[in-house]
Amino acid sequence: MLKLLFLGDIVGEPGRRAVIDLVPWFKENRGVDFVVVNGENAANGRGITPKIAIDLLRAGVAVITSGDHIWDQRDIVPFIEIEPRLLRPINYPPGTPGGGSIVLETSKGKIAVINVQGRTFMNPPLENPFLAVQAEVTRLRAETPVIFVDAHAETTSEKIALGRFLDGQVSAVCGTHTHTQTADEQIFPGGTAFLCDAGMCGPTESVLGREIEPILQRFLTGRPVMFPVARGAVKVNGALIEIDEQTGRALRIERIAHAYDAAQYAYDRG
Repeated sequence: MLKLLFLGDIVGEPGRRAVIDLVPWFKENRGVDFVVVNGENAANGRGITPKIAIDLLRAGVAVITSGDHIWDQRDIVPFIEIEPRLLRPINYPPGTPGGGSIVLETSKGKIAVINVQGRTFMNPPLENPFLAVQAEVTRLRAETPVIFVDAHAETTSEKIALGRFLDGQVSAVCGTHTHTQTADEQIFPGGTAFLCDAGMCGPTESVLGREIEPILQRFLTGRPVMFPVARGAVKVNGALIEIDEQTGRALRIERIAHAYDAAQYAYDRG
C-alpha cells in the first residue's frame, strides 16, 4: 500500500515554513511515502521562486504543482525548464516552458502526477482541461496505474466533473485554488479518491491567507490595495490517500487539517 500526502495551496512564508517543518513529521509519524504540494502562492502569496522550490524539495516534497500564478515570479521561467518536479498546468499550449506531468520511480513503484487548470472563471483561459488530461492519462497508464491529479480550478462543478470524468482511470483527483477546504472526501465507484478542494497551508486568521483589513477595504471601497500575507496561527490542509500500488485504486482518503506549532515541529533547514 502507498500513502500519498497532498497539501493544498502554500501561502507565503508562514505556509511554506509549516510545510517544510511538517513534511518530515508526516513521513515519520503517518508513514507517508510520497508528498505532493501546490506551491503557486508560496512566494509572498504570488508565484514561486527557484529557491522556495528547492527548499520544498529538500524537505522531502516529491512534486510541486501550481496553477494560474505559476509565472508571477520572473525567474521561474528558466528554472521550470530544468526542474521537472515543478509542474505547470498541462493544458497550456505546446511550446510553453516546463511540463504538466511527471513520473517518478519510488520504492513503491512508479507514481505519476498531473497538474491541470480549469477554465470557468479562470485566467488565462487555457485549452480544454478534460481533453488535455484525458490524453495524458492515456499515455501515463501505459507506464503506471498510480496517477495523482491536482485540478486547479475555481468552481466546484468543474472539479467534481473532472473527478467523475477520470473515475477509474486515476488514483486520485484533488482540487486547489479556492484556499477553502471542502468536506466531500470520498472514493468514487471506479476507485478514484476525490476531494473538491484541499484547502491551503497558511494563516488561519485571514481571508484566504491574506491580512483581513486590506481585503475588507477592497470590498468596502472598490479601490485597489495591497494584500499582505497574514501572520499568526497556521494550519496545513490537504488529503492523505492510501493507494493499492498494483491496481492504482484508492483504498482510503482522509482530510488533513493540521495545526502547526513551530516549537513542536522543529526542523533543521540547514
